[in-house]
Amino acid sequence: MTGHPRIPAPRRVTIKDVAARAGVSIGAVSLAANNRPGVSEATRARIHAAAAELGWQPSQAAKSLSGSSRTINTIGLVLSRPARHIGLEPFFMEFIAGIESILEERSCSLLLHLVRDTDQELAVQREWWHTRRISGTILVDIQQDDPRIPALQKIGVAAVAVGHPHLTGGLTSVWTDDAGAIEEAVRYLAALGHRRICRVGGNPALGHTAIRTAALEAVTRELGLEDARSVPTDYSGEQGARATRALLSSARPPTAIIYDNDIMAVAGVSVATEMGLHVPTDLSLIAWDDSQLCQLTHPTLSAMSRDVFGFGAEVARKLFAVMNRETVESGPVPRPVLVPRSSTSPPAA
Repeated sequence: MTGHPRIPAPRRVTIKDVAARAGVSIGAVSLAANNRPGVSEATRARIHAAAAELGWQPSQAAKSLSGSSRTINTIGLVLSRPARHIGLEPFFMEFIAGIESILEERSCSLLLHLVRDTDQELAVQREWWHTRRISGTILVDIQQDDPRIPALQKIGVAAVAVGHPHLTGGLTSVWTDDAGAIEEAVRYLAALGHRRICRVGGNPALGHTAIRTAALEAVTRELGLEDARSVPTDYSGEQGARATRALLSSARPPTAIIYDNDIMAVAGVSVATEMGLHVPTDLSLIAWDDSQLCQLTHPTLSAMSRDVFGFGAEVARKLFAVMNRETVESGPVPRPVLVPRSSTSPPAA
């Protein structure tokens, strides 16, 4: 039987083809493709035009091996959280989406890894940097005297830290005014007539948790309020519910509770109902971040609202500036602002 004639596979365009089309050496094409000095802007433009005409792109492997410079194509983000919490936590979904919006503009990727603790994160960060898997990294959940900061500074990782400058040891940082936001929430509740205001917070080892705790204590002391208890949690709905139940079962239960994220505030509504309390008449609640959960819950949740998507985008922009060795200053993103809804009102007489 006579078969069909075999059609040869199309030949892959190579760096030699680009060099021939542009009339330059292979070395010049490599320099232009990897954004390295050594060719004039006119030659660089001619090489890029030739590459576009031929449909050629350098392989990522070749780019990572070309000289000592690192091509920016991947950034890292390590989270020390259980995987199931990440899927339920609106903050990180919005924050990562903001990062991705900037990476997409630059045809770059995010390498996300979940770990158990700080030691494991440091091992991951070192491995990524030394094997050239990333060009830079984003540090979140900054701790007091965070061991990651001097370790990463020592090995030269390009990094941006999400945390107040007094916590970030000289790294470029982006942060929100947690103290100012707590103060606004407490003053609002006090103006409604609340005297016993508590908080369901996060991990006390984290810098932003400590800032919020100190701010709560300071403003309640200034206003002469009766209570300033902060109950630590892991940010999960389960622990948020447990903390709410403990506060409401105490000898002098609060008439208002501020939560460190939205999912715990939603859990708080359920606990209040379970214990026969009416929100907001018997108990006022304020969430944090103002995700869509706050408007889907009944009653709708008052919240300290912030642009989490924009927060992630700003962190990514600053990281690109750091990786490109540009002059970049640390700076805050807009402060969370109170959005009153149906979960807050004056306390029952």
